[in-house]
Amino acid sequence: MASRADVTTRYAKAYVKASKKDKGRILDEVVGVTGWSRDNARRRLTGTAKDKPGSGKSVAVRPRKPRAPKYSYDAVKVLQKVWATSGGQCGKYLAASMQVQLDGLERHGELVDGVDRYSRSVRAELLAMSPASIDRYLKPTKATDQLRGVSTTKPSPLLRSSIKIRKAGDEVEAEPGFFEGDTVAHCGPTLKGEFARTVNLTCVHTGWVFTRTVRNNANAHILAALKAGAEEVRSKSSGWTLTTAPSS
Repeated sequence: MASRADVTTRYAKAYVKASKKDKGRILDEVVGVTGWSRDNARRRLTGTAKDKPGSGKSVAVRPRKPRAPKYSYDAVKVLQKVWATSGGQCGKYLAASMQVQLDGLERHGELVDGVDRYSRSVRAELLAMSPASIDRYLKPTKATDQLRGVSTTKPSPLLRSSIKIRKAGDEVEAEPGFFEGDTVAHCGPTLKGEFARTVNLTCVHTGWVFTRTVRNNANAHILAALKAGAEEVRSKSSGWTLTTAPSS
């Protein structure tokens, strides 16, 4: 079997590149050496040619030439700083907000021309980066420095069975006034210590968002935030009626 594998490996590349006439000749040689049928020999030669080289395979594949870096080392280092400051945004969000991020960091003195690798040319490079390039250059940094958020919501079988939960595929309301609400804990990777929380209400039809900061998830704070949201809705439009439901 080892000899047959060697024969198959030796002829595989030549077989897939050969003309129809030469393929017949190669099949005759392989059949004569191995004793296989022509169909079996054809199947093995085609399959071996598609296999990647590994242990015991002599089919050589030319290594891929590394891609030359399109952006400078300074641009990559500044990109890492912008990403960390943004809260770990993905490439699509960061590419869309890059100008706003850079303007804000410059305004607050976090990025200064000629200091810590930042310059006008580096700014131009960052603004020219595509989302895919941003994700590719940030991949090593994300693997070691990315913060992992924690969930403060505990599953409740009782609520899940008694309250209808909206799903992504459900039909959107045809008029404004239907709101989905949720609370967000701005705690980062840990729940220890004090941190801000917000109550968010989003109109499903218009996308309008109401946000109110609360100290914690106590009933009094949540109810006060919902009442403030209702008052805000009434002040925006007298034709809206507030209806809330838990979001999935």
